[in-house]
Amino acid sequence: MKAFGVTDSKIDSFVEFDKVKETPTGRDLLVKIEAISINPVDIATRKNVTGELDSPKILGYDGYGIVDAVGSDVENFKVGEKVFFAGDYTRDGSNQEYEIIDERIVAHAPKDISVEKSVAMPLVTLTASELLFEKLQINPAADNRDKTILIINGAGGVGSIATQLAYLAGLKVIATASTPEKVQWVKDLGADLVVNHHQDLIKQVRDLGVENVDYIIGLSDNDPHWNEIVELIKPFGTFATITNLRESQIGDLKSKSVNFAWEWMFTKAKFKLDSMSDQGAYLEKLAAGLDSGMIKSTVTKVFHGFNLENIKTATKLVEAGHMMGKVVIKA
Repeated sequence: MKAFGVTDSKIDSFVEFDKVKETPTGRDLLVKIEAISINPVDIATRKNVTGELDSPKILGYDGYGIVDAVGSDVENFKVGEKVFFAGDYTRDGSNQEYEIIDERIVAHAPKDISVEKSVAMPLVTLTASELLFEKLQINPAADNRDKTILIINGAGGVGSIATQLAYLAGLKVIATASTPEKVQWVKDLGADLVVNHHQDLIKQVRDLGVENVDYIIGLSDNDPHWNEIVELIKPFGTFATITNLRESQIGDLKSKSVNFAWEWMFTKAKFKLDSMSDQGAYLEKLAAGLDSGMIKSTVTKVFHGFNLENIKTATKLVEAGHMMGKVVIKA
């Protein structure tokens, strides 16, 4: 079968190659891939490759397809069903014709929206859901009208769904965006207030009448905003991030007794935690939300044709760091 992988850290190392089609065992599904989405983790993973690999590494952490075969212990899926998922970092990704994936981190695909709109959403939704509901410990069923959240990089992939989920949970949402198009985008997704991350966040937030915020999510480089984060977070508030801290000092948050949390969507599957099944549950809720219109897909760019050229071009778009929403490749 056809697969795409990288052999070193450079984008030009993407190659197409033949791979043996695997047979699923245990709780694994074999899924025929119909669409994928490119994420920043694809770029970070490739850039972390050291030297020349003996065999290509298959990236791709959003997948949509049809169940082709099931392992002997599979409980929730049947051959022929359409599914979507974000994947397992310890295994080959979705940049291949057929992928092996544990059923616990898979969900039935939405029925009433397109493949493109569906495949854009798994990784970012899982990341945003774990950030909001596990790391920030926000109860979406509670009355959260007195809580305020600042989402840095609100127009990006994770920010676009985090804004929606925070709005649906009833929080006052402040999202960052830097162009008129992106400002309108995050407002349409539910942001109550918008500030420009290229300007002084402290002044902008306080000019909007907000002295401090209960929660901050860092979805881009935190270092340029670190002093703003430390100043704007409330005492006993929570700061959570998906990106590394290079120069910033967590100890700066101590005097405010601020809670700090990392989020990496792949942790549960990597360590085979019982909670990995939570990801399948999140995705089932996502499918229902997309079908009902409660959640809006954040796809903004679609390439047609599952080939080497489109994978490279889509990757370059994401790597440039200016994407609004998500980019998808449909087979």
